[in-house]
Amino acid sequence: MEDAQKTLTLPEEPTRLRAEIRTLLEHSPEEGARVISDAAFVSGLFWDKWGEGLEEAGMGRGRFQEIARGYAGELRLWVVGERPWDHCAAGLAGRVSRRLPASQTQTNLAEVDR
Repeated sequence: MEDAQKTLTLPEEPTRLRAEIRTLLEHSPEEGARVISDAAFVSGLFWDKWGEGLEEAGMGRGRFQEIARGYAGELRLWVVGERPWDHCAAGLAGRVSRRLPASQTQTNLAEVDR
């Protein structure tokens, strides 16, 4: 998919959540790193926005969560302020769209933007 951010609408930046995770990372680095590595702290936000369409396109929540975990390094950069939200979120959108089942990518991804 050439332009995933046009088909996967990006959620608004969760600034309060970012501040909470950054504080956790600063006060308890091991726990903060664990939370970021798990990626669940933001994957629910994305799933709420994209989940229905992704399931229709052939991607379940478990697979989506695996992809989000693989993106944890970029999520960490957003948490510590080294990446803007739109860059981080668009990167995850692109990663997700590239991992949709090949037969579903062209026909169903356009319906994900809900």
